[in-house]
Amino acid sequence: MDEPKKNIDESWKDAVEKEKETLKKDGKFVVPEADFTFFITTLALQAAIALGQMPNPVSNKKEEDPAQAKFIIDTLGMLKEKTNGNLSAEEDKALENVLYELRMQYISRPKDNKE
Repeated sequence: MDEPKKNIDESWKDAVEKEKETLKKDGKFVVPEADFTFFITTLALQAAIALGQMPNPVSNKKEEDPAQAKFIIDTLGMLKEKTNGNLSAEEDKALENVLYELRMQYISRPKDNKE
């Protein structure tokens, strides 16, 4: 069956890049404000690294770790389930979009890389 096309909000990737740029002030690390959207964005970034979508910041190389990616995606899914009804509309939409995008990236990996 054909799945309905979803409008994917990839603005979280831009938000992560902006966060990285603004974390430095006078050459010192500035702790970001803790909020739910930042938390899920951080997890999404880790999943994207594990999916080989962006370089690992330690090795500066794209590396795939499907098991780690699946764990993070499943963790985000658990957060969605456990926070149902307790998120703002913006937080819920951000989590839904991140989950959809990461799940599609995970299942779209080449077959020889799947577990």
